[in-house]
Amino acid sequence: MNMTAPLALFRRIGAASLVALLPLAPVEAGSPPTARAQLVMFQAPGCAWCRRWEAEIGGAYARSWAGRLAPLRRVDMAAARPADLAGLEGIRFSPTFVLLHEGAEVGRIVGYPGEHFFWPLLEDLLERVPEPETTAAKED
Repeated sequence: MNMTAPLALFRRIGAASLVALLPLAPVEAGSPPTARAQLVMFQAPGCAWCRRWEAEIGGAYARSWAGRLAPLRRVDMAAARPADLAGLEGIRFSPTFVLLHEGAEVGRIVGYPGEHFFWPLLEDLLERVPEPETTAAKED
């Protein structure tokens, strides 16, 4: 599945319309995930904005085009940081979303600005993730 097509659709119809369609965009049965990146959500216990994100985005995220490109990983800010994330600095606010590609930070969204702003901000980050090399490019 070409993952740039949902981005083009997103630009044409806008965030509000696409968000309404998210529950109708299931992952195809039997298809392998196409993840090239990972979205890490740093959250603190009792975070009201994290609960709001969960209510507005959380249920649909894994089934969305963004969830296929960058599956969600949740990290509790009150617990010890996992070793593979030790190099990420400056995470003080909850939630903070950090987009990683091959373990390196691509960008981040600090806080949760609401569903109508979250999707375009995330799209901007996802556009920075390098395209996978094609077989022809590897042969050159």
